Amino acid sequence: MAEKLLIILLNTNPDNPAEAGTPFFQATVAASMEYEVEIVFTGAAGQLAQQGVAEKIALRNTDSGTLYDVIKQAHEAGVSLKVCAPAKAMWGDNLIPEVQETVGGGYIISAAMSDNTVTFTY
Repeated sequence: MAEKLLIILLNTNPDNPAEAGTPFFQATVAASMEYEVEIVFTGAAGQLAQQGVAEKIALRNTDSGTLYDVIKQAHEAGVSLKVCAPAKAMWGDNLIPEVQETVGGGYIISAAMSDNTVTFTY
């Protein structure tokens, strides 16, 4: 049985707030179940790692507040947040403080290919 959940955020972006909260809700649940959880922002989703973006996205039909509130809850639950270097180069390096590391494509491929890891993409 896998012990790690890798969530790759690629297409989730500020233009579709209805789907933006789900990866973070699932990551928080997995972390509370004591799985190792990483979220990597890449592609269009790199925008969500920028300061000032997730704070403006209200999550409807929940008591969770903004997307940034949900990101902070995931981080507090133990979810590790990373940004892919090309996404950082595209969207800028004014990252939210919860992003702990910048990684490259090799890191993502290596982590996703591990027998100990389940990978979700959004």
